[in-house]
Amino acid sequence: MSNSLYPVVLYLEDGTLYRGLSFFKILPSFGEVVFNTGMTGYQEIISDPSYSGQMVVFTYPEIGNTGLNHEDNESNFIHIKALIAKNISLVSSSWRSQFSLKDYIIQKQIPHIFGIDTRSLTKHLRSFGVKSGTLCDANNKISIHSLNSQLVNNIDLVRKVTIRTTYSINSDICKNFDKLNFIDCVSKKYRVLLVDLGLKFNIVRKLLSLGCSICIVPATCSYQFILQYNPDGIVLSNGPGNPYLVDYCVDTVKKLIKFSNIPIFGICMGHQILNMAIGISTFKLKFGHRGLNHPSGLNKYAEITSQNHGFAVNKLGFVNQDLLELFSVKYLNLNDFTISSTFHKKLPVFSVQYHPEASPGPHDSEYLFEVFIKLIDFICDK
Repeated sequence: MSNSLYPVVLYLEDGTLYRGLSFFKILPSFGEVVFNTGMTGYQEIISDPSYSGQMVVFTYPEIGNTGLNHEDNESNFIHIKALIAKNISLVSSSWRSQFSLKDYIIQKQIPHIFGIDTRSLTKHLRSFGVKSGTLCDANNKISIHSLNSQLVNNIDLVRKVTIRTTYSINSDICKNFDKLNFIDCVSKKYRVLLVDLGLKFNIVRKLLSLGCSICIVPATCSYQFILQYNPDGIVLSNGPGNPYLVDYCVDTVKKLIKFSNIPIFGICMGHQILNMAIGISTFKLKFGHRGLNHPSGLNKYAEITSQNHGFAVNKLGFVNQDLLELFSVKYLNLNDFTISSTFHKKLPVFSVQYHPEASPGPHDSEYLFEVFIKLIDFICDK
């Protein structure tokens, strides 16, 4: 394997540029430049569908120290458009490590740049908001005017990453996954329909460990298609991009809320879809929430949560008194007081903007899967 390094340049749409290095000669790559403040989890981030269309800046100064393995991927594909780091460790040390980050980057031909001042880049994004960017070989000449900040926001990324055909997973498979330390709250197996908006594997693992039989369906499926499976509960998964472009799923969820009494649990993008189905708008955050230590709570109570999203539910929607009587804010993000969790006061419907299945990340919120199962229990026993 060659030990050569190649000069590369990251161009932002506002004319800012950063010069660094790569392990191979890369082709031009375009995406939305965002930053993640997690100290670990680079393997999960690389394979997380929620990062589709995005170039990820790792704010931790060196990544790759613990290598990668075959168990920690969150999907079967690489979804980030580029990896941006200060240092990439050439040596990995962990009893679970099976190959190095450098070898993985080269083998999968992941666009990347390292050796840049990621602190400066992160501060720039915090000050001026996320930017579109192009990563290319230093010898390429890029016109800054060709970088359109609206391009990424105008692509329906959910339709790009969702599955094409429905498939089922029986809960007996959960013997292949590590058990969670939940109390035994399940006396029977439930059929949970999981709407794939950009699904992470760990959501499946959590549901399997609670005894669920899961049917995973595309985000484009219809209301009638869902009902034919007669699910006991529905989970709306995480996913990438602009929720306004996923109006087909919003319409489906709107019908489910209006005409069925099936418990629904929304996570991340699923949270935004669920709130839009109720009638509340969303908006794009200046630089998003991406990290493992976001406090979420209310009234002196807080949970440390893993978050990864560029859009949030609009607080102004809860000024409507009619909506407030039916739908309520449960938690806020305690960093900027945007909405983190909502629930319906009369229907078995609730959602969170953060990731209760966080892997890696805090486990403060994983009890929500247990809450979801108990909600199904309650509805089925009525």
